[in-house]
Amino acid sequence: MKITEMLEKLIIKAKDDESLKNKLLDTRNSSNPVYDFCEIATENGFPMTVMDIVNQGEEFYAEIKRSTNGGGENSPDLDFQNDEYSIFMMRLKDL
Repeated sequence: MKITEMLEKLIIKAKDDESLKNKLLDTRNSSNPVYDFCEIATENGFPMTVMDIVNQGEEFYAEIKRSTNGGGENSPDLDFQNDEYSIFMMRLKDL
């Protein structure tokens, strides 16, 4: 299962499990939030690592960059990178 599928299934599970939702949201206050997030996800049947989260964000960013005006050096500067953890937290908070 791809990381995007696991994150989607995790958010569905957290929607129905208030305790899981709160544990995931509490990682925002951790000294190592993405690591702790991955530990909780793995404990709940969605094995993932920090690198999985980082790579997904970088791959998405690279796809956007390549699709913009031919990609490469001619593409406009994009001032962001996709942060899967932050996006997940925003979605989870709004449930």
